[in-house]
Amino acid sequence: MSRLIGVINLDHELDQLKELTYFRCGAAVPFASRYRLIDFTLSNMMHAGVHDIALFIRRKYRSLLDHLGEGRPWDLDRRRGGLFILPPDWNDPTDASRGDLQHVHNNLDFFHRSSGQTIVHAGTQHVNKVDIEDVYRYHREKNADVTLVYKPIDQLESEHAPCARLEIDENGRVTGIHQEQDHHNIYLEMFVMDKGLYLDQVKHCIAHQDNHFFRDAIQKNPSGLRIYAYRYEGYHAVINSIESYYKNSMKLLDQEQYHALFQNQPVHTKIKYEAPTRYTHSAEVDHSLVANGCTIGGKVENSILFRGVRVEEGARVSNSIIMQKCVIRKGAVVENVVLDKDVQLSPDRTLIGDIRVPYVIAKNSVI
Repeated sequence: MSRLIGVINLDHELDQLKELTYFRCGAAVPFASRYRLIDFTLSNMMHAGVHDIALFIRRKYRSLLDHLGEGRPWDLDRRRGGLFILPPDWNDPTDASRGDLQHVHNNLDFFHRSSGQTIVHAGTQHVNKVDIEDVYRYHREKNADVTLVYKPIDQLESEHAPCARLEIDENGRVTGIHQEQDHHNIYLEMFVMDKGLYLDQVKHCIAHQDNHFFRDAIQKNPSGLRIYAYRYEGYHAVINSIESYYKNSMKLLDQEQYHALFQNQPVHTKIKYEAPTRYTHSAEVDHSLVANGCTIGGKVENSILFRGVRVEEGARVSNSIIMQKCVIRKGAVVENVVLDKDVQLSPDRTLIGDIRVPYVIAKNSVI
């Protein structure tokens, strides 16, 4: 949909996944055996035909740059438009903007040059399959200034605690935005807004020394904007802690959860050409999600293995997430553990974490 402009804003996403975000931002964290968290937001925009996407990022983005490249997997390697990775410009001594407003102010050319007239703004901590085209239609039908996407959650969990909640009247209009912990309408950090109004609000916020667009322009709503809410009912997971990452990853071993995330529209990611996984005569694999390029000679149960993992004969992996190119040597035992990339576990070593709070090993470690 060429009339839409994508904005993926990572400025306020805290790196809260412990060892997994020591060397990368949260958007670059691997998820579901072959993807990164940002892939789901990019894929949603791709399926809506969004051809111009700005990525606002401030820190720890080397891994993300390597993953995204020129944006080819999401059809964003274009001669006109495409993916624009936009850290803030630190070289303007007269710049009074702060926070995520600084990204917009320092990159106004991106918005002015784009032919799109409507902004779709999202983050990466809410994994979902929102139909952005349908949100846009709803936005137009309601003649809204802003349309926020939310999901009513039946069972609130600890990861929902930091999330904003929406009060909504019978016509779908937002009457309040807050963080009352017993409220179930969770805001998915996604909104649609006309470009001209968006830039006007950015200018207004900077003039009043504000630094957070959603909080200062939408939640406080000093301009009296007509704010509506779009109800989303599909797959949704909040990834804002190591506990929520582990729990929502393991839920994907349930076929119903897996199909809810990956059925209908594909999720695109960086292409890697690797051989299929090789299972030796001693391999035992049960109830697990295994990517390509692995070699398995031991026992793997109720676990998620990323590309290129090696589990040697006599080793056992259970209730664990093993990321790219990890090596589990003979006789080693891994249970309730998250191993980041390129971890090597020596023969006959044992790592056992708690099923609620897994043991996490940082990348490139040798145990």
